[in-house]
Amino acid sequence: MLERLRSLLGEEAKDAAEALPEEGQITDIGLIDMSFSGWLRNETGELLEGFAISAEDSVLDIGCGSGGYTSFCGRQGAEIFVADINQTNVDTAVSRLRETKARAVHPLVTDGDPIPLEDGRLSKIIAMEVLEHVDDPARFLRELVRVGRPGAQYLIAVPDAAGEHAQKGFAAASYFQKPNHIHIFEREDFDRLIEEAGLVIERRVNYGFYRTLWMYFFWASAQPTLSEPWHPLIEQWDKTWSMLLSLPQGALIKSALDEVLPKSQVIIARKPDIAPI
Repeated sequence: MLERLRSLLGEEAKDAAEALPEEGQITDIGLIDMSFSGWLRNETGELLEGFAISAEDSVLDIGCGSGGYTSFCGRQGAEIFVADINQTNVDTAVSRLRETKARAVHPLVTDGDPIPLEDGRLSKIIAMEVLEHVDDPARFLRELVRVGRPGAQYLIAVPDAAGEHAQKGFAAASYFQKPNHIHIFEREDFDRLIEEAGLVIERRVNYGFYRTLWMYFFWASAQPTLSEPWHPLIEQWDKTWSMLLSLPQGALIKSALDEVLPKSQVIIARKPDIAPI
C-alpha cells in the first residue's frame, strides 16, 4: 500500500503528512485513505479529482495552516497566495513553498475580511475547513467570489454535521468555541451557502470516516497533544483501517462509511463566466 502512496504523492509524501490536517499530523494510512477518495493526484495534477492545478494557475489557499495543500499546488508550478490569520502558519507555508517549483509565492496575513487582493485576481481558490471558524460565512464567501476571475474554480470544505453533532457529548468544550468550530453545516445548508454566493456546484465529495473515528479515539484516550507518541488505541485504529483498505472489498466499505459519517464535506464549484443579469 505504501507503493500506492508513493506513486500518487511522490517523495514529498512525508512533508505533506506533517502539513495537511488541522487536527494534528496524519500518518501514511491517513494519506492512503485520502488517495482512495481522489486526493493528491500527482500524475494528473489534481489536488482533488476534478480540481486540477497547472503552472498557469494563480491559487489562493486561505486558512492555509502550515501549507500542506498549498505545497501540492506549488509542485505543479502555480503562482501561490498563502493566507492565514496566523503569521507563523504563513511563514511555515512560505518556507515549504520555497522548496517547490511554484512560479511565485505571496504571503498574506489576514482574517479574510477583506482579502487584500483586487477583484478577479485568481483562477483557483482553496478554503479547507475555514468557514466553520469565521463569524459570517456568507460574507467570507462573498470575498472569495470577488477575488476569483470569471470561470474560477473553488475547492471548499467544512466538517460534516453528523460527525460534529456526535462528538458534542465527549469532545473538549473548546472544540466548539471561538476560535475553533462555531458553526455546524448541514449538507443542504452548505450547498445553499455556496449557491447563494453565486457559485455553481460541480462536484460534491464526502470523505474521512477514518479521520472521524481517529478524532473520537483521540478524545477517548485523553491524549494530551495532537502529536506523537500516539495512544495505543489510535495506533491500533491505524492498523485496523490499513488492514481493511488492503482487502478486496475495503475500498467499497470505505466509500459507504465515508457517506454515512465523513470527517469532511467538500464542494468543487465554479464562478460563472458571465455574471447573471
